[in-house]
Amino acid sequence: MTHQCHTAIRRSVVAAAALALAAGPALAHHSFAMFDTAHPATMTGTVKQFDWTNPHAFLWVYADPKAGESPVLWSFETSNPGNLTRAGWTKTTFKPGDKVKIIYDPLRSGGPSGQLSKTTQLSTGKTYDLTPIPLPSDSAGGK
Repeated sequence: MTHQCHTAIRRSVVAAAALALAAGPALAHHSFAMFDTAHPATMTGTVKQFDWTNPHAFLWVYADPKAGESPVLWSFETSNPGNLTRAGWTKTTFKPGDKVKIIYDPLRSGGPSGQLSKTTQLSTGKTYDLTPIPLPSDSAGGK
Protein backbone atom coordinates (compact mmCIF):
# COMPACT_ATOMS: atom_id res chain seq x y z
CA MET A 1 0.00 0.00 0.00
CA THR A 2 1.10 3.51 -0.69
CA HIS A 3 1.61 6.21 1.90
CA GLN A 4 -1.49 8.01 0.53
CA CYS A 5 -3.57 4.87 1.05
CA HIS A 6 -2.41 4.51 4.68
CA THR A 7 -3.16 8.19 5.31
CA ALA A 8 -6.66 7.85 3.82
CA ILE A 9 -7.39 4.76 5.93
CA ARG A 10 -6.15 6.49 9.11
CA ARG A 11 -8.33 9.53 8.39
CA SER A 12 -11.34 7.29 7.83
CA VAL A 13 -10.75 5.42 11.11
CA VAL A 14 -10.30 8.70 13.04
CA ALA A 15 -13.45 10.17 11.47
CA ALA A 16 -15.48 7.04 12.29
CA ALA A 17 -14.24 7.06 15.88
CA ALA A 18 -15.12 10.75 16.26
CA LEU A 19 -18.64 10.14 14.94
CA ALA A 20 -19.13 7.19 17.28
CA LEU A 21 -18.05 9.23 20.29
CA ALA A 22 -20.29 12.15 19.33
CA ALA A 23 -23.31 9.88 18.88
CA GLY A 24 -22.95 8.23 22.31
CA PRO A 25 -24.65 10.94 24.41
CA ALA A 26 -27.49 11.32 21.91
CA LEU A 27 -28.18 7.59 21.91
CA ALA A 28 -28.03 7.42 25.70
CA HIS A 29 -30.93 9.84 26.20
CA HIS A 30 -34.28 8.13 26.54
CA SER A 31 -37.80 8.86 25.38
CA PHE A 32 -40.49 10.09 27.76
CA ALA A 33 -43.07 7.74 26.21
CA MET A 34 -43.00 5.66 29.40
CA PHE A 35 -44.94 8.43 31.18
CA ASP A 36 -48.70 8.82 30.80
CA THR A 37 -48.92 12.58 30.16
CA ALA A 38 -52.66 12.36 29.44
CA HIS A 39 -53.46 11.33 33.03
CA PRO A 40 -51.52 13.44 35.56
CA ALA A 41 -51.75 12.31 39.18
CA THR A 42 -51.26 13.93 42.58
CA MET A 43 -49.81 12.55 45.80
CA THR A 44 -48.40 13.76 49.10
CA GLY A 45 -45.46 12.34 50.94
CA THR A 46 -42.15 12.82 52.73
CA VAL A 47 -38.87 13.47 50.93
CA LYS A 48 -36.26 10.76 51.37
CA GLN A 49 -33.60 12.42 49.18
CA PHE A 50 -33.05 14.77 46.27
CA ASP A 51 -30.39 13.70 43.75
CA TRP A 52 -29.04 16.75 41.88
CA THR A 53 -27.50 14.83 38.98
CA ASN A 54 -27.14 14.88 35.20
CA PRO A 55 -28.82 14.12 32.92
CA HIS A 56 -31.88 14.35 35.23
CA ALA A 57 -32.30 15.12 38.91
CA PHE A 58 -34.50 12.75 40.93
CA LEU A 59 -36.75 13.41 43.92
CA TRP A 60 -37.33 10.33 46.12
CA VAL A 61 -40.53 10.50 48.18
CA TYR A 62 -42.26 8.11 50.59
CA ALA A 63 -45.95 8.32 49.65
CA ASP A 64 -48.31 8.95 52.54
CA PRO A 65 -49.70 5.46 53.21
CA LYS A 66 -53.36 4.55 53.19
CA ALA A 67 -54.76 3.07 56.41
CA GLY A 68 -53.07 -0.24 57.21
CA GLU A 69 -50.44 0.09 54.45
CA SER A 70 -46.71 0.74 54.64
CA PRO A 71 -45.19 3.81 52.95
CA VAL A 72 -43.98 3.17 49.38
CA LEU A 73 -40.86 4.85 48.03
CA TRP A 74 -41.49 6.70 44.76
CA SER A 75 -38.94 8.22 42.38
CA PHE A 76 -39.74 11.33 40.38
CA GLU A 77 -37.68 12.29 37.37
CA THR A 78 -37.17 16.01 36.87
CA SER A 79 -35.08 18.00 34.41
CA ASN A 80 -31.33 18.60 34.40
CA PRO A 81 -29.67 20.87 36.99
CA GLY A 82 -29.25 23.71 34.45
CA ASN A 83 -32.97 23.85 33.68
CA LEU A 84 -33.86 23.40 37.34
CA THR A 85 -31.63 26.33 38.30
CA ARG A 86 -33.36 28.53 35.72
CA ALA A 87 -36.70 27.43 37.22
CA GLY A 88 -35.55 28.56 40.70
CA TRP A 89 -34.46 25.21 42.15
CA THR A 90 -31.18 24.51 43.97
CA LYS A 91 -29.54 21.29 45.10
CA THR A 92 -30.91 22.02 48.59
CA THR A 93 -34.49 22.84 47.54
CA PHE A 94 -35.73 19.55 49.00
CA LYS A 95 -34.32 18.01 52.15
CA PRO A 96 -35.02 14.67 53.83
CA GLY A 97 -38.15 14.95 55.94
CA ASP A 98 -39.79 17.74 53.88
CA LYS A 99 -43.52 17.16 53.37
CA VAL A 100 -44.48 17.69 49.73
CA LYS A 101 -47.41 17.56 47.35
CA ILE A 102 -46.41 16.20 43.92
CA ILE A 103 -48.19 16.56 40.58
CA TYR A 104 -46.69 14.10 38.11
CA ASP A 105 -47.16 12.05 34.97
CA PRO A 106 -47.25 8.43 36.15
CA LEU A 107 -45.47 5.51 34.56
CA ARG A 108 -47.67 3.71 32.07
CA SER A 109 -46.66 0.46 33.78
CA GLY A 110 -48.19 1.62 37.06
CA GLY A 111 -44.91 1.43 39.00
CA PRO A 112 -44.01 3.85 41.81
CA SER A 113 -42.37 6.49 39.63
CA GLY A 114 -43.23 9.40 37.40
CA GLN A 115 -42.17 12.55 35.65
CA LEU A 116 -42.54 15.44 38.07
CA SER A 117 -44.52 18.45 36.81
CA LYS A 118 -44.99 20.49 39.96
CA THR A 119 -44.28 20.13 43.65
CA THR A 120 -45.25 22.18 46.67
CA GLN A 121 -43.40 22.24 49.98
CA LEU A 122 -46.28 21.90 52.42
CA SER A 123 -44.47 23.68 55.29
CA THR A 124 -43.95 26.89 53.26
CA GLY A 125 -46.53 26.63 50.47
CA LYS A 126 -43.77 27.33 47.92
CA THR A 127 -44.43 25.67 44.58
CA TYR A 128 -41.76 24.55 42.12
CA ASP A 129 -43.15 24.22 38.62
CA LEU A 130 -41.47 22.49 35.67
CA THR A 131 -44.15 23.31 33.10
CA PRO A 132 -42.78 25.05 31.13
CA ILE A 133 -39.09 25.11 31.99
CA PRO A 134 -37.58 28.56 31.29
CA LEU A 135 -35.19 28.64 28.37
CA PRO A 136 -31.69 30.03 28.83
CA SER A 137 -31.47 33.72 28.01
CA ASP A 138 -29.43 34.83 25.03
CA SER A 139 -25.97 35.73 26.34
CA ALA A 140 -25.64 38.36 23.58
CA GLY A 141 -28.41 40.38 25.22
CA GLY A 142 -31.23 39.34 22.89
CA LYS A 143 -34.59 37.91 23.88
